[in-house]
Amino acid sequence: MRRRKISRHIKHGILHVLLIAGAILMIFPFLWGFSTSFKEMREVLSNPYNLIPKRFTLINYQNVFTSIPIGRFFLNSVIVSLSITLSQLFTCSLSAYAFARLRFPFRNGLFYILLATMMIPQHVIMVPVYIILNFFRLIDTYAAMILPFVSSAFGTFLLRQFFMTVPKELEEAAFLDGCSHLGFLIRILIPLSRPILATLAIFTFMWSWNNYLWPLIVTNRIEIRTLQYGLAMFKEEGGINWGQLMAGTTIATIPILIIFLIAQKQFIEGITLTGLKE
Repeated sequence: MRRRKISRHIKHGILHVLLIAGAILMIFPFLWGFSTSFKEMREVLSNPYNLIPKRFTLINYQNVFTSIPIGRFFLNSVIVSLSITLSQLFTCSLSAYAFARLRFPFRNGLFYILLATMMIPQHVIMVPVYIILNFFRLIDTYAAMILPFVSSAFGTFLLRQFFMTVPKELEEAAFLDGCSHLGFLIRILIPLSRPILATLAIFTFMWSWNNYLWPLIVTNRIEIRTLQYGLAMFKEEGGINWGQLMAGTTIATIPILIIFLIAQKQFIEGITLTGLKE
């Protein structure tokens, strides 16, 4: 018995060491970037791996706000990312409910076709989508960056799988009380789905916030371009200004952290309030 306890403690100790080592490897790039944002350029080039700057300076943050219109880029990214996230939460909830709870012809076949679209690379459909947007004269507008992503096959699949776990008896009881399909979705399923909705919101917001290629393709005016384009402007002919780039990256990371903290709180609250077990 004692040997088993010792063996268990050794295994747990090794596991914790491996987890700590993995955590350090994951955190180090973020710490390096944050530290570099407070370094002078000469220190970045002479001693790039030092996490503690020899001389703290805010010149990189000052240059970020003076060299590019980062405030405008930041606002554009917020508008685009929030619009895409809220749109996907709305449309994916409706489509997931239809595939999970409604009965209609060819339901499974249509769902499989929807899943098949996830295997099509985004770069393949960029040209057709661009042509459609150009036909409706939406190029160089916010709509061009938002409309192609108002729905998501992944979001529909994620929510559908969760909706299918809700007991059928709960749905029947709601209908007996006079609840409609839309009422059942809004009043019962949505509150029960806070964990999965928070997960989808995090994934969608992070993807849209970090999306660089599509906004670059469909926009020409610098006034409506996003923050990722602004960060790319720190790549100069003589090289990359790492201090300013890391300062801009630190600023760009703040909204993602805020969204994650808010969604994490909702995730925990959703689990504690769900109260349904199969």
